[in-house]
Amino acid sequence: MNLIKNSMLALALAGSLSLTGCGYNTLQVKDEAVNASWSEVQNQYQRRADLVPNLVNVVKGYAKHEEQVLTEVTQARSNVAGLKVDKDVLENPELFKKYQEAQSQMTSALSRLIAVSENYPDLKANEQFKDLQVQLEGTENRIAVARNRYISTVQDYNGYVRQFPQAMTAKVIGMKTKPNFSAEQSAQSAPKVSFD
Repeated sequence: MNLIKNSMLALALAGSLSLTGCGYNTLQVKDEAVNASWSEVQNQYQRRADLVPNLVNVVKGYAKHEEQVLTEVTQARSNVAGLKVDKDVLENPELFKKYQEAQSQMTSALSRLIAVSENYPDLKANEQFKDLQVQLEGTENRIAVARNRYISTVQDYNGYVRQFPQAMTAKVIGMKTKPNFSAEQSAQSAPKVSFD
């Protein structure tokens, strides 16, 4: 009886030691870190999207001839809002790419809107516009920080998931590498400079 008890205890001890080496718990912790990091990225993009209607309304009053730019900003916000963004985005590189492209369009449209303001001195002097512009700039900085943290967290997670023996555990429980942000289209080609 004592022999059976000792054998069962040895088996339980061996089983628990083998589980600690498989990386299961660390995989869970790193997955949660990626999810938390992604939530912060989403929060900052949502903050930016929430600023857009106020910014568009202020500009509308001054820049009546800039209907195309205002429409582009509104459309970009609508595209971002129309995307279903949940944990599935982190599991599907195609959805992640769509999300990134929609956010890139929003960034581009907002840049054009701010550029339009240069043509309207009264708009640039408007306190509400100035305040919204400062909030937008701050939000863009927060987005950059959140994206950088997400990139680092995903890099750590992906590296861990691909290492042995964790790769075996990850495969058994269905954990895969996560997609990461890449350079925006506008950053992928250098501007042409001509001194003609």
